[in-house]
Parts: sequence; structure tokens; C-alpha cells
Amino acid sequence: MKMEDTVGTRESALEAFIPRRFLRNGHVQTIAGNFLPRRYLHLPDPEACLIEVEAGDGPRAASHVLCHYHLQPAEVRAACPTMIIVHGLEGSSMSQYVIGNAARAWRAGFNVVRMNMRNCGATEKLSPTLYHSGLSGDIAAVLKAFRHDRGCENFVLVGYSMGGNLVLKLAGELGEGALSQLKAVVGISPAMDLAASADALHEPWNRVYEWKFLRGLLKRFARKVELFPEIYNAASARGIKTLRDFDDRITAVYSGFTGADDYYARSSSSQFAASFSVPTLIIHSLDDPFVRMLPSTRAALLANRNATLVETAHGGHCAFLEPRTLQNDGYWAERVLLRFILSSVGN
Repeated sequence: MKMEDTVGTRESALEAFIPRRFLRNGHVQTIAGNFLPRRYLHLPDPEACLIEVEAGDGPRAASHVLCHYHLQPAEVRAACPTMIIVHGLEGSSMSQYVIGNAARAWRAGFNVVRMNMRNCGATEKLSPTLYHSGLSGDIAAVLKAFRHDRGCENFVLVGYSMGGNLVLKLAGELGEGALSQLKAVVGISPAMDLAASADALHEPWNRVYEWKFLRGLLKRFARKVELFPEIYNAASARGIKTLRDFDDRITAVYSGFTGADDYYARSSSSQFAASFSVPTLIIHSLDDPFVRMLPSTRAALLANRNATLVETAHGGHCAFLEPRTLQNDGYWAERVLLRFILSSVGN
């Protein structure tokens, strides 16, 4: 098979990405990945639970996240790996790539947890805090809850975009002390270098994406002002025109950072690129419209024997649409990540 579309990889055995006909452009891939209907594999109705991720402090109540989950029968549950899937910025547990991965993993015999970040999935009232790219501890809390309360033992983490940064950040923070129950981590189009990616969103040809994200974030912030007027001030959002403005004037102010630069530096998983200690797969497209990977991050990943970096020439942001067949629905990254995880957990 030709490998020219998989231009940087530690694993030559990984299947090359060949873009679907007429979808070689990164913007076209990104938009098509968002809106094209897909053929879902079977996924049973989920159960739902709320998990406390941060205790209340002073006048603030505790923060909770909503998870939708699908567990294998109790008699085999502990023996089945558990996949926790984390969505991207302004996504939810209902995002189509979350559902697609969940269905594949379920069919392969996994327990599946579709995690909403704080305030996502219409859960703004469940947390007095905002959500942001540094809250990797929330994923650790979800993992702990399913391990202790629902009999799950072996875990893999999958994150897209912002969620990719979060799962990688957690893996890096755990370092050599990573739980023996954590078997693999996957980031698809992960925003590992937050400052570079935020600035890329403001480039003229990317303003439509920035506007989309910013409109959602400002709407969510208005809802937080309505729910928690003692914490948030509506005036904070006046005149915000860019994602960096939002992070400087809202995310940083209300989340304990000194400004956007401090937030980006402390929350970027790139700082841990050299220290991942569990099998880690990162898939990044060189024509991703707005997620940027700095050369230093790429070099650190390539030098880390636990990391497999796959860079494709095409694929857009979180799309990676390949030709469809009767046996293949055309979502290359979903197929590749599941194969990587199965090899990592020994199935």
C-alpha cells in the first residue's frame, strides 16, 4: 500500500491514510467530517451517572460531570477493557465521533464511557466552574469512579482535539507513576500546543472556525452568569472578538490563571511529550486548519519510545475520511486507534 499520505510515523506497519475522493483539502475534510451522515454500528442505550470532579469550596458547590456509559455484562465486565472517550471544544458525549468510537469499542468487547466535560451536554447547572483545557483531573476522577464503583479494571483513554490534549496531559502528569490499570492513551488531532493553535484560529482563513467556537463559548458563559451571578460578571464578555481574548478575560480570570499565556503554558500537554510512560498514539494531520504542533513537540514525541506519532499529509481536523466500502464506513482514525488499543491491551 502506498505510504505517501502517512508522512511522519514511528510505526511503518500502521495502515496509510488515503483521503476520500474530492476530500483532499483540509478544510473540506474538516467540514465534511462534521456534517456527513454516518452509518453507526450498533450501540445499546446508555446509562447515565453524575461524577463529582471537584469538591465545593466556600460558597461554591461541588462540580460534577455527566457520563453516558455502556458496560458489558457483570460476569465479564472486569475482564473487559474500559474506554473513556473525551470530546473536543464545544462538543459533548453525543458528538458523532464519540458515538462512532463508542460503537466500535462496544462491538470489540469494551466497556465504554462517553464523558462530558464540565458544563457540556447541557450540564451548566451541575458546576459553578468553567471548563477548560487544563482539567485533566476530571478524567482521573471519572476513571477512579468507574474503577471503584462499577467494577471496571483496565482503562484506555481516547480524546479528540481539546479532549486529546486533556487525555495526553493526564498521561504526562501520571508519568512513571501511571496506574497499572491505564493501558493506552490516544489523541486525535490533539491541541497539544494551545497558544499556537489559538493564534492559528485567528488567521483569516480560519475565522469561521473561531467564530463558531467563540459564539458557543460566549453563549455558555452567558448561561453561567444567569446560573451563578454571584461568581460571574456579564461585563467580562464585552468586546471579546477572539478565542485568545476569551481565554485571557474569562477562562484565565475565573479559573486561576494570570492570563491567556499562563493558561496555555500550564495546560498544554506538549510539556509532557517526552514523559508518556504508557503506549500512546497521536494522530495529527499536516493540513489541520487550526491545530498546530510545534517542532519541539514533534521532536519530543519521536524521541519517546512509548509514543507513536502518525502525521498524515491530509485529513483535516478530527476527520480523516477515507473511501467507503460495504465493510468500511470510511472513518480511518477510528479504525486505526481501535487497532492500536487492541494491540496495547493484548486482545
